Amino acid sequence: MPRKSRIDTPGALLHIMARGKEGGKIFRDDKDRDQFLERLENTLKATKTSCLAWALIFKYFHLLLRTDSTPITTVMSRLLTGYAQWFNRTHKRQGHLFQNRYKSILYQEDKYLLELVRYIHLNPIHAKRVKDIGILGSYKYSGHSAILGKVDNTWQDIDKVLAMFGDKKGPARTDILGFC
Repeated sequence: MPRKSRIDTPGALLHIMARGKEGGKIFRDDKDRDQFLERLENTLKATKTSCLAWALIFKYFHLLLRTDSTPITTVMSRLLTGYAQWFNRTHKRQGHLFQNRYKSILYQEDKYLLELVRYIHLNPIHAKRVKDIGILGSYKYSGHSAILGKVDNTWQDIDKVLAMFGDKKGPARTDILGFC
């Protein structure tokens, strides 16, 4: 049975998820996660894709992306193929890194945006990678720290998220902490 085609239009808001094959790790250490983030940054800039939220866990990742004119299939192919090749070379392995193809859920309205950001950014807590929301604020592998202004991810669109809490970044950051 053929796969369903992905619905993809410019400006689409997509929740993207991918897992390691057979529950395996796609990030073994910080070097792997840093390499993935570097590739993510380069891919986003080259394709003019906006990243509103993200989290990396050992066996999977979540991204909340808004596309521009480049189809999401092109964005994700560039990111995942390049990373998988690097990972296999680095760890002297062969074969597929990811289980099946990545999952993408299209959200047609921004009304779910804040819930998605919260869900994705709290993922390291739910996965027991981070103990609590206080520590999450300085956790390097979730977009939450950039939203709070503790990390400068120039490739992450924090302004769109903060604008939903007000015009001024300081009070907006306080409000987002209460929301989480």
